[in-house]
Amino acid sequence: MNTTATEMPLAIPDLRTGMDYLSQLSLANPVVAERQLVRFLDGLLMAPPDSGVLLALLEQARAPMCFVEEEMSRRYHNKSLPLADEEESYFQQVVTAWRKMGKAYALCARLEEPDAQNAQYVSLVATILHRCIYYTGMVILEHFRARRELPPGVWLDLHGYYESAEEWGVAYTPVEDVLESNLQATHCAAAYTTLLLIDIASPYSNSVRNLNLIRRWAGMWAPLVSIHKLEDDLEVPPYVIQLMKDLPLHPAVVAEDPGPDARRLDTSRLGLQINHMLSQLRQRITPSQLGLGEETSAHVIALLDHLSRPWTQSASPRRFRRFATEGVARVAVGFEAMHFCVTSKAFEQPDSASTYSRDACDELFTFGERAEPGQKLAIKPKISFPVDEWTVINHSANGFRLARSCAGMKISHGQLMVICPHDGEHFLLVQATWLMQEDSGGLIVGVATLPGMPIGLGVRMATQTSGNNERYVRAFMLPPVPAIKEEGSIVLPPGMYQASRILDVYSDEGKTSQVRMNHMLQRGTDFDRISYQVL
Repeated sequence: MNTTATEMPLAIPDLRTGMDYLSQLSLANPVVAERQLVRFLDGLLMAPPDSGVLLALLEQARAPMCFVEEEMSRRYHNKSLPLADEEESYFQQVVTAWRKMGKAYALCARLEEPDAQNAQYVSLVATILHRCIYYTGMVILEHFRARRELPPGVWLDLHGYYESAEEWGVAYTPVEDVLESNLQATHCAAAYTTLLLIDIASPYSNSVRNLNLIRRWAGMWAPLVSIHKLEDDLEVPPYVIQLMKDLPLHPAVVAEDPGPDARRLDTSRLGLQINHMLSQLRQRITPSQLGLGEETSAHVIALLDHLSRPWTQSASPRRFRRFATEGVARVAVGFEAMHFCVTSKAFEQPDSASTYSRDACDELFTFGERAEPGQKLAIKPKISFPVDEWTVINHSANGFRLARSCAGMKISHGQLMVICPHDGEHFLLVQATWLMQEDSGGLIVGVATLPGMPIGLGVRMATQTSGNNERYVRAFMLPPVPAIKEEGSIVLPPGMYQASRILDVYSDEGKTSQVRMNHMLQRGTDFDRISYQVL
């Protein structure tokens, strides 16, 4: 946002001036309030008051800043990538605000006179370093939630603040944080561990809803995890943090000496906590009673099961081995385009459900029913759907990892797509299970193949009365795959599934049949995959 003449840098010489300004924020309008808060931070950074006043003002600004940035971030969460210009602008504003908060807190430490013997000073340093870790963490989290590649150096910043806490001996000094919990104090090590836990939970493969739950649980349980230096040179743990490297927790390289900057996480108590929660949930205690959020038990159990391996640092065994590959795959999205790619022809309604399109009506109105006496007018619309080309990075028996420059169709996490692999002739149905936009604007997507070779169909809800004139919608049938114990299924647009309802099915060959919908097998952002029974 451009600074207008009325928004000159703010002068905040004392506590009263800053408090008065914060009390007049336009919180009902987050866009305006965000501009006011950034102006407030710019004023503090340009001409900081003494450290006590600066810290008090930043602490006062935390709650409104949290509210405003959360509201701003809703404008680009769960959006298709690449983001539209306006969405991109909101993302950049939110990240800039978090960076400025971290910078202002770091300034508090530089303005403070060192006094390691004073307990009050030690507590103050712990609070300042905790906030620096917290706001660097918010930069990381916001990149995860927007599915963006992390900026270079951000892990080094986080490691640096934690290492400072270790050096000062305040890594485990209790710190109050009203944004996280009123019930328990936190500390620098817990704030740091929270980010490491979120990162190893594969954030780019989770929905924003799941990511918010993961963040909540990681914050709650981070105090159960302890961080240790490596005392035994001979026993290298499976995963390490190296404070001098721009990397999160990562697998240790056996042949490499980890060095004095290496740390390990002890997650054994966290593993016990997850097992305890799962056992409580299976005894029908609700997630809200356990403080796990207002979610269904089935959703929470599935997510906790998924987290138990990375959060106990157990290597997750790959079901299928990955192979590095070179080649170009063709990809299409949207039911119309996907149906056309799978069937290689335009979908036509059967006579019982056919109605003229707008173009057909216009042509009929202009030329009448016949172009020449005795010759029937054949209206053949020109069918063309965009198909993107993606570079194949690697593949396994159940999926692909693909990359593309910024030009092309938008992609959403969880979306249904069709892909014609570099070494194949037929299009397969896949779901985008991992999605990230690179700094350069290009996209990387991981897709999981839906089992079976898809067959294009038309489906509609069956009626008990004769003469159903409802139009058919495009759908897909996936035949059973006994080798991997997969039953046959139908892939429908969202909103159609109703358990036990009957569907009319119209095949490419012009045959009609009926199936009964059974249970949901898989749900994506724009499709449902269900089991069925042929009638």
